[in-house]
Amino acid sequence: MKISIERAALFRSLAHVQSVVERRNAIPILSNVLMQARGGMLKLNTTDMDTSIIDSVEAYVTMEGGTTAPAHTLYDIVRKLPDGAHVDITLEDGGNQISLRAGRSNFTLSCLPEDDFPTLQGDDLSHEFTIGADDLRAMIERTRFAISSEETRYYLNGIYWHAKEENGVKLMRAVATDGHRLARLEMPLPDGAEGMPGVIVPKKTVDTLYRLIAEDVTSVHVGLSEHKIRFAFDNIVLTSKLIDGTFPDYERVIPAGNDKTMAVETRLFREAVDRVSTISSEKSRAVKLVLAEGSLMLQAISPDAGSATEELEIAYSSSEMEIGFNSVYLLDIAKQIEGEEIKFELADSGSPTIIRDMSDDGALYVLMPMRV
Repeated sequence: MKISIERAALFRSLAHVQSVVERRNAIPILSNVLMQARGGMLKLNTTDMDTSIIDSVEAYVTMEGGTTAPAHTLYDIVRKLPDGAHVDITLEDGGNQISLRAGRSNFTLSCLPEDDFPTLQGDDLSHEFTIGADDLRAMIERTRFAISSEETRYYLNGIYWHAKEENGVKLMRAVATDGHRLARLEMPLPDGAEGMPGVIVPKKTVDTLYRLIAEDVTSVHVGLSEHKIRFAFDNIVLTSKLIDGTFPDYERVIPAGNDKTMAVETRLFREAVDRVSTISSEKSRAVKLVLAEGSLMLQAISPDAGSATEELEIAYSSSEMEIGFNSVYLLDIAKQIEGEEIKFELADSGSPTIIRDMSDDGALYVLMPMRV
């Protein structure tokens, strides 16, 4: 293998694929990136056996071939090369080493055979459809904060993605919950997604995908089955195993009888919660909402630090009530509200509260209260 490639193109491609490689790996080949040079393209592939990223980039291929090299080391070398440099990569020493040259810089890296590199197949994907990148970004960004990190409840360690029909309207839904809060975002079902199985996409895959589509991507082709999912866009293919578990019946958590409604300006509420929670206890992060007609009092008390209150004007005409929340969870949800007003649907101090974005009917959040 012998190629020449622009440093910027190689760096961008390595940045895409190296993110899936663990820094410490008991299996040496999984620390490497598979490099295959054929037909004027350099294809880079990394995997952790659960997730795989393939990125293809144009290169001047003098001699076709392939090998594997340490992914993070190669990435760090290319990252430190000067802008505008051209990189020459050659497989040497009977395939045991690659040499990398750029200007006056020369590096030699040990290699492992490309035949040793495992592949994560994404074949037999029963459903395929295309979704706008902006829609996919929104579904990830506005739900992933609620993904559980508790390993014993592994089926909550991702976003539940599924098709749903409600009142004759076909929808695509993304749901995440950690038992304390729930985030649900829905949009019209894309063509071809009808009948898709409900799947749980792991958090690592979700985070990797979000980073990859943060660039100038317009649409993403999705293929999935009950066990794997594949996202393809530009020259990148991300394939992942799905979480093998049953997502709980989240609709049972969404209360139906919350008869008290409060509307408040999103920015003012978010900033007030942030200020008041500064004084709250490190352990509980509790903030109390005291609701009366036309007004909301936010309160936080810490045995060590003192207390804080702030009053806001709200639209509320029901009976007076008090309810406490974890301020971190409350802020996480408030940060997802894009409209000017945030709406709370409450029942009592011990029942789950529904939080809605007044500008987006497709977004719904549920937050469990806490004793204050």
